[in-house]
Amino acid sequence: MENFNEIINGDKPVLVDFFATWCGPCQAMAPIIESLGKSLQGQARLLKIDIDKNKTVANQYQIQSVPTFIIFKKGQILWRYSGVMDKSALEQQIKQYYLL
Repeated sequence: MENFNEIINGDKPVLVDFFATWCGPCQAMAPIIESLGKSLQGQARLLKIDIDKNKTVANQYQIQSVPTFIIFKKGQILWRYSGVMDKSALEQQIKQYYLL
């Protein structure tokens, strides 16, 4: 099983969703993230990180509000956003990084 660092250091872009189970906006984003994951198969990876269960990673990336989305590729942060987004806007963000 791959660990977080192995996943974000890969050649494919990785959208990381930092969330919390108690967060209303995170719950609203959950079906959007699930749908996005299905439409991105093979082109990008999607990773959900529960900040309460993964405090070390959340602290490492200074997650102060949820949901926070970060796109990584080859270990580099390419984009970061905190708050609710619609699927098409989020999909557009990650599609920019397929060919980099």
